[in-house]
Amino acid sequence: MKIYIICSVRNATDAQVAHARRYTAGLRQKGHTVFWPYENAPQDDPTGFDIVSLERERIAEADRIDVLWDVESSGSHFDLGMAFALRKPIKRVITWQPDKSGKSYWKVMERWEMEELE
Repeated sequence: MKIYIICSVRNATDAQVAHARRYTAGLRQKGHTVFWPYENAPQDDPTGFDIVSLERERIAEADRIDVLWDVESSGSHFDLGMAFALRKPIKRVITWQPDKSGKSYWKVMERWEMEELE
């Protein structure tokens, strides 16, 4: 299976990177092809256009989107929007912040994930 990881990159904490690295390694050990932006997207892009273009291609090719959610990550918001528009199945892995009362992306993902199971 091809899996795309949505996670913080630019402002990721050491703990977030370590968690994502372990998670990605575990998926690869199981035989999955994993695109992890932290190591697979060229971060030297001065505008970000090449990064999001590549990520759009990888999201479109993915069989599933796994989300390690950081509400402060603007890139994660962008990727999540692309995945939603492409109607990709998702798996919520972890959120780094508690959910807010009322509307939230974590709640949107929860419903989205449930609808994929129906």
